[in-house]
Amino acid sequence: MRNYNYRKICSNLLSDLTDRQKEIILRRFGLRKEEKETLESIGKDLGVSRERIRQIQQVGLESIGPKTVKYKEIFQLFIKHFKKCGGLRKEDVLLEELGGKERNEIHFLLNLEQPFQRFNENNDFYSLWTINHDSFVLAKRAINLIYNQLKKEGKPLSLKGLNCPLSLKQKMLVSYLETSKRIQKNQEGLYGLSDWPEINPKGIKDRAYLVFKEVQKPLHFTRVANLIKDSHLQTVHNELIKDQRFILVGRGIYALSEWGYYAGQVKDVILKILQKAEKPLDKEKILSEVLKQRMVKENTVLLNLSDKRHFLRDSKGRYSVKEI
Repeated sequence: MRNYNYRKICSNLLSDLTDRQKEIILRRFGLRKEEKETLESIGKDLGVSRERIRQIQQVGLESIGPKTVKYKEIFQLFIKHFKKCGGLRKEDVLLEELGGKERNEIHFLLNLEQPFQRFNENNDFYSLWTINHDSFVLAKRAINLIYNQLKKEGKPLSLKGLNCPLSLKQKMLVSYLETSKRIQKNQEGLYGLSDWPEINPKGIKDRAYLVFKEVQKPLHFTRVANLIKDSHLQTVHNELIKDQRFILVGRGIYALSEWGYYAGQVKDVILKILQKAEKPLDKEKILSEVLKQRMVKENTVLLNLSDKRHFLRDSKGRYSVKEI
């Protein structure tokens, strides 16, 4: 986009305002200092209500209106930029793209002209700007469709893997998704639900979970700590113990429960195997199944299997669960 001196343009637009109007607008939009001030803080400083500050600001902005004709080319470039992004853009992204270091000046200019419209941040969306309300409606439809697809798939997807039947251009879809709080993109460029650890990991346990997902095999907790670059071995171990996503399968070795591992001691694993089989099993079959679940010696399995309080052995050498 062509370079303009937005600071000078804003100064020219403000030149005919009253001192009070100019001061309020400068402070509200951060045109004097980088930090924007609230209606309430300015009102308190000037000894009037926040509503009075809002009224003065509004009158000042309206009086600037006729002077914006001189800068019609700039506003047309803004509109052109919006259209490339589907008519809608997340606020912080838009201000960076249009103004860079003069972000506050761009924010001020957008408040002066139609068709620029701002939507405040809420539970589902970040603050955003649009040039027509239909773009916002379309964005919400697209986001809902992608959200439902991700929820059904249950895993992060690349941009190409997203299926949006609204026939949106890729740049438009990306722009729409950036406004959503429910869908986010991780460092690998994959999209997913914002509460998924693969997308928005929280704390050591989520970082550990991502390590297991990447390596795809059981790991000793010291190896996990090393991979997540956390030197507090005991902290990592404690997090793995407390979280049901992780199953202890050997001495300090963990695996993910979603891989089909059963929780509990060797005895509990044998019980689960026999209950799932719904019929007596011979020693070799039980050994084979338990060793898929636990990294233990065969004698450990046989010792647990010989416990007559939990298991019965029939005349054919097959084992079943003792009913209590």
